[in-house]
Parts: sequence; C-alpha cells; structure tokens
Amino acid sequence: MTQSPDPGQTTGAPQASPPARRSKEVSKFVHLADKAADILVPAGGLFVIFAVFGIMVFLLIVVLPLFQGGRLTGQADYAAGGAPGPVLMVEVDEYQALAITVSPSGSVSAFHALTGAALAAPSFDFGGKRATAYARTFKGGNVAFGFEDGTVRFGRITFKAEVLAGGSAPQGLRPLNRADRTDGSAVFSRIPGNQVRKVSLDLALDPPQQIAEAGTAIVSMDYRVGGTVERPTRGFVTVDARGSVRLSLAETRINMLTRKAATAVNTATLEGMPKGLKVAGALLTDRADQVYVAEEGGTVFRFDTRDFSKPALAERKAFFPAGVKLTGLAFLIGEQSIIAAGSDGAVDVYFRLQRQGAATKDGFEMVRGHRLEPHAGPVRRLDVSKRTKMLVTADAGGNVWLRHATSEQVILRMKGKAAGGYDGISLAPRDDGILAVAADRRASLWSVHAPHPETTWRSLFGAIWYEGYPEPSYTWQSSSGTDTFEPKFSLVPLVFGTIKATLYSLVFAIPIALLAAVYTSEFVHPAVRGTLKPVMEMMASLPSVVLGFIAALILAPIVERWIASVFLLFALLPLSLVGSAYLWQLVPLDLSRRLDGLPKFALMFVAIFAAFGLSWLLGARFEWLFFYGDLKAWVNGDVGTGAPFLFLVFLPGACLAVFLGARRWLEEWTREKVQRLSEFQGALFAGARWLALLAAAALAAWAVAWAASALGLDPRGGVVGTYVQRNVLVVGFAMGFAVIPIIYTIAEDALNAVPSHLRAASLACGATPWQTAWRVVLPTAMSGVFAAVMVGMGRAVGETMIVVMAAGNTPILDWNLFNGLRALSANIAVELPEAVKDGTLYRVLFLAGLTLFVMTFILNTLAEIVRIRFRRRAVQL
Repeated sequence: MTQSPDPGQTTGAPQASPPARRSKEVSKFVHLADKAADILVPAGGLFVIFAVFGIMVFLLIVVLPLFQGGRLTGQADYAAGGAPGPVLMVEVDEYQALAITVSPSGSVSAFHALTGAALAAPSFDFGGKRATAYARTFKGGNVAFGFEDGTVRFGRITFKAEVLAGGSAPQGLRPLNRADRTDGSAVFSRIPGNQVRKVSLDLALDPPQQIAEAGTAIVSMDYRVGGTVERPTRGFVTVDARGSVRLSLAETRINMLTRKAATAVNTATLEGMPKGLKVAGALLTDRADQVYVAEEGGTVFRFDTRDFSKPALAERKAFFPAGVKLTGLAFLIGEQSIIAAGSDGAVDVYFRLQRQGAATKDGFEMVRGHRLEPHAGPVRRLDVSKRTKMLVTADAGGNVWLRHATSEQVILRMKGKAAGGYDGISLAPRDDGILAVAADRRASLWSVHAPHPETTWRSLFGAIWYEGYPEPSYTWQSSSGTDTFEPKFSLVPLVFGTIKATLYSLVFAIPIALLAAVYTSEFVHPAVRGTLKPVMEMMASLPSVVLGFIAALILAPIVERWIASVFLLFALLPLSLVGSAYLWQLVPLDLSRRLDGLPKFALMFVAIFAAFGLSWLLGARFEWLFFYGDLKAWVNGDVGTGAPFLFLVFLPGACLAVFLGARRWLEEWTREKVQRLSEFQGALFAGARWLALLAAAALAAWAVAWAASALGLDPRGGVVGTYVQRNVLVVGFAMGFAVIPIIYTIAEDALNAVPSHLRAASLACGATPWQTAWRVVLPTAMSGVFAAVMVGMGRAVGETMIVVMAAGNTPILDWNLFNGLRALSANIAVELPEAVKDGTLYRVLFLAGLTLFVMTFILNTLAEIVRIRFRRRAVQL
C-alpha cells in the first residue's frame, strides 16, 4: 500500500508554475458590435421588405389608371345660336374653342364651344336648295352635300389655328370666359410662352355636279378624298330617292401655268338592290373598292367595286332581326369596322373577313365582331373618333355614351338635358370633348379625359377579335407605321413566352445541374471537388449579354446548320456515357483500381467527345433515315409523317419501362446467371443485356410511334413546326448555361450538408454509394435541392438579354421548339425606351412588370411551402 506524500513536505523536484489564466472579460468593441448587429440586421431585413413593398406600390400606382375608364373634366349646357330646326351636322375644333352647326339650308351658326356665345360666321351658299344628304372625310375637313335636285357639291370646313405673339392680338377683344376672348368671329386664347392662339372658321364650296337624274333627290351618300396636291381624286357614293346607287370617281387636274382646275367625273351604277327599299345609309372605303348600302330594315348590301367597270353585288347581310330599324351607320377609323345602331338600342361592330366556303362572290363575308352594351331606347345619333376606335352614341332619351369598340367598354355615361334627344353630335378631334345639339338648339359640351380607352381586364388578358383577324386572339402589337393602326396589348403571349423560355431552359439545365451536384458531392475525391466546384461557379459570372450575343451570332447559325446532328446528340450523349461505363467493367479489377481517379474522369470526356464526333459524322444519315433527307421540310409538313419524331419522344419512356420491367422480372435470373460467370464474362453479359434491353425499348418505341401516327397523332404544328434560326432551342442552351451554376451550387451545398452518419449507416447496411445517394442523401437534402431549382427558375423567369438577343422577339402562342418567343422582361427592355410617359403603352409595360412580380411571388411562395414540407420529412431522419 502506497502512502500519499504529505502536502506540507517538499520534494526535490521543482514545482511547475500554474498556467496563466486568460482574461474572460469581453471587450467593449465586441459588445458594441453585438448591439449594432442587433439593430442593423433586423433593420436591414425590414428595409428589404419595405423596398419590395414600395416597388409593388409604385407599380400599382402606375398601373391602376389603366382600369379607371374616363372622367368628366367639365360640362357646359347652353342655347346655341341659330334658328330651331333640323341639324345637318355639328363640328368643333380640336381646342374646343369654336363650334358650328350646319342646317339643311346651308346656314352656319358659330358659337364659343365652352359658353355658347354666338359668333359671326360665313354660311354655305346652296343657291336656295336644301341639302338632303351629307358626308365628310375622316381628316382634312372635306365635306360633300347631296341636294334635292340630284346634284352634289363638295366643300371644306377648316378651323384655322394660328399662334400669335402676345402683343399681336387685336385690341378691344370681348371676353368669353377666363381664358378666351373674341373679336366677334374668331376666338383668341392665351397659351404658355406669352403667346395667343387664334381659332377662326373658313368655308369653301365647289360648283354643283349633276349625279342623279334631275329632280331626283340624293338621300344618302359617302365621300372620300385621295390623290396628290396636283391631281386630287374624289370618290363618292350616292343613293337617290329612286333607289339607284352610283359610285363616282372625280379627278381634278390643276394647270401648273394657269392654276385653273378641271374636274372629270366617271360614274358607275351599282345594280342588284331590290326596288322600293328605303335607304338608311351608305359607306365607301378609302380605296373605293367596297361600297356598303344599308336599308332601313337593317339589311346591308355590299358591292365589290375593285373593277370599276364591272361592279357587282357581293353580299347581302341582315345586321338586325326583323322589326328593328337601322338608325345609324358609320365607319371606324381604318374603314374596316362598321358601327351599326338600331332602334332597339343595339350597337354592333361588323367587319369583312376572307373565309373558306363563304357564300359570297368574292370569298369575303361580313361578321359581327363585337356587340356593345345597348341603350335603353333607340339610338338617334352616333359619331366616331378620327384617331382611335372610340365612338359616341346618343339615344332618344338624351343619354350620351362614350364607348370603345374593340374593348367593348362604356367609358362614360352622360345624361343630356334635351328631352327628345339630340339632332347632332360630334366627338372632338382629340377625343377630349363631346358636343351635342338638339333641334331646338339646346347644346351640351362635355369635356372628357379618357387616356386609356382600349384597356380592360379582358383586353389585356382575354381573347379579343380584332378587325381583319379570322377569330378572337391573344395579340401583342404595340405599334405600326400607319395612323389607322390599332394597338393590341394582350399580355398573354408575353406570359406564355416567359413560361416557354423558362420551361425549355429548365428541361436542359435541371438534369445536368442536379446530376453534377450529386456526382461532385458523393462520388469524386474532395480535392477534385475543390477544383471542380469553383470552375462551375465561375460560369455564373458570365454576363447574360455575352451569352445572348454568343447564342444569337454563333450558336444559332451552328444549330441551324447541324440541327440533325443536335437531335442525334441528345440520344448519343447518354448512350455513350452508359456504354463507356459498361466498357469500364471489362477492365480487370486491379487495373481499374490503379486507373481510378483522373484516368477514369478522362474517360468520361472521351465518351463525350465521341458522342459529339459521332453526331457530326452521322447527322446527315440520321436526317435521311428519320426525316426524309430534309428536317426543315419535314417540320413544315412538306414530307413524311410524324412517326420518326414520335419515336424519339417515346424512346426515353420506353427505355424506362423496359429497364424497370427487366429489373422486376429478370433480376433474380440475372443475379444467378452472373454468379456462375467469371468477372470478365459477367461484365460481357451485363453489356449484352443492356444492349438487348435497349434494342427492345427501341422496337417498343417504334411500334407505339407508328400506331400513334396511324391514329393521326403528329407533333408537327405542336411542339415542332416551321424552323426559325433564333428559336427557343437556342434560348434553352444559352439560358441553361446561365442557370446551371446557380442550381448546381445550391444543390451541391445542400447535399454536402447532409450529416455524414447517415451515409455511414447506409453504407454499413450494405447499400452501394449510388443507393446511398439516391435513397438517403437526396431525400434528406430535398428541401435544399428544391430551393435550388426554384432559384434557378426565378433566374430564368427574369432573364432579359438572352431572350432579347436569341429568341427573335415574336409574341406568339406556340409550343414549337423551333420558333421564337417574347418574354415579359424582354418586352419591357425593348419597348420601354420608346414608350411615352404615362401613355397606354408605358402603363401596360409597368403592368407587365407587375405581372412578372406576381409570378415570381407566387413561385417563391409555393417553393417555400414545398421546401418546408420536404424539410419536415427530412427532420424525421
């Protein structure tokens, strides 16, 4: 038994001094940093939330006016000058300063549009005759009058606007209101820049021309002006009291020396209308190639006058049911759409379309494209806009509605003070005012503000039937080269293009990125992973402009030239990798262990390059065998059937079905067979088995493709179609290159975060590394992997420059792999620099941005919900 030394005794050995204790006092700087972090980190998060919320609020502020219709900015009711009686026409100038009414006798009454103050004005000298018909052109102030004696006279009504220096205005002007003054005939308005705008009236009337038989009144007419300054042409259609319809073309030649004008008139009679009809209106197109004559019962007769010497009645169409009278007929700007108003309050829009099997002489027929909201009573008057598809209608009860034909919305509803309705109505040239005059000369002027009449939820996200289109469609076309163009703002093609680009790019990117993440996380040496992962992440540093440039100018021509080889590569690349894996099994075990690592890694690249080489060498033969020697002709539907492409589509599914079936029913027999063979023979047997199953899958895929083709299934016109160089296939390659690093990095980090004891437990139970990765590691990391995919999807949804440069910017609804698209982000980038601030296009582009914001918000929300669900499952492990 040993005795412990006495603590009081000292030994000869020197005693070691105890180690110095480190101070546990935390410095003030650390405390300060902690407090700063406690404040700054939450504040930063809140600022991010506020910033996102602020962006959303700003987008809403810009977008909301699109759906607010119009508003009244002013209203004036007064008694206009002139004797009571019928009103032939009403006109107002573009500044709403000067307005006139014209009576059938030619008397012109001018008045201040805002107050009704009478102004002196010249009148038309009709020589004691009464006008029985009237027509005007959309622009230029050109008018035509038809008379009771069968003559026609052309004239002009011009509102002259002059800008004078502030001191040049006449003295002694009489005030009309706070802004306007008059000298008795003209209206002077003070405008910015110390200037004065003078608006005055100028009238002109040409000599009469006899068109109908003497003494036969002209009851309806229409008038168009064209040609040049030196040789103006006039086309007009007239209908007389006997029902005779005449198309006349007048050409005026001006002698450059004497400046005298000589007019020659050629007239053709349009036959085919029943006798005794009461005509309610006539219309003539700008090119004088179509004439529309409407009888009071609502039947419209369309004449084809493309051959002036042989006009023909092409179609007869009833616009309204029996018992309903036609009370108004007018062209909208562009002269394709016709507004027809009825005694039952109906207001419909018709236009002419070319259709197969049309029961007409020229293959065209009139269709009703829009049915607008009806009035409660008969429509008495209507007028159309000179710049948009807006129109104004007035019923017998004095109700005046401002409408838009294409969007079918009633923008404003005004109640007039004329008990019996209005006799004349005019929509101001700038669509900012409506002037209505009754027979007793009571007048109302409504100043309106309707900046976005064409936008409704339906016009932005629904199918709209535009004039000239065979059916309702989702169309985006914001601009054109003519004044009569109607912008089309459907966001559906842009949303579809965004989804299409995202889908095809993710189909290319997700398998590569996730398989690469699994490989580097589970199978490569950590040293290789340390080199490979940064290289993959460096791919994300490439600007999307560079990727788009490469895709548009380099990749797209290569893919177009070698499109058959590209298709073949999709099959040969996985086959070469799997085939090289089976060849690797033939290598002796000792040798394969010595070559494991870099040589084995190099073999993969050899297999990849072999696949590229074989695709290049066999591309022409593949195209000849599967696509009849010309893939572009095949996708156009010019040659062959859909069976070859269906075979390629069904082949992956057939392989999966055959291999899973073999695993279920042949696995036991295969295991017993391999156990009786040597290592080399077993490898040969496995390779032969793989080839046999592959051949069986190919035969099954071909049989299914042939049967589907026989039943009429053809992918052409669907996922494949006419080939365009800048297409979604190229976009998928380029955008996939941008998305792969993001998905790979996040997914690889998630896989590496799986605890190592799970891997060790799986391997200890006898699972292979692949089974461990597939059955244990991947399910555990699924929340992170799913988050990686969703982040990559967000990157693809918001991509701009690649789509701008490589997609062709064609806003179409087509899943065709070989044509382009237009995405929301690309559309904003392309169109916003040219959009007028606060204009319709400007606000619709911000709506596109808000739509993209909502799409990403929904995607992220769903992704978070799914991620949390996966994470709860992983916690159980």
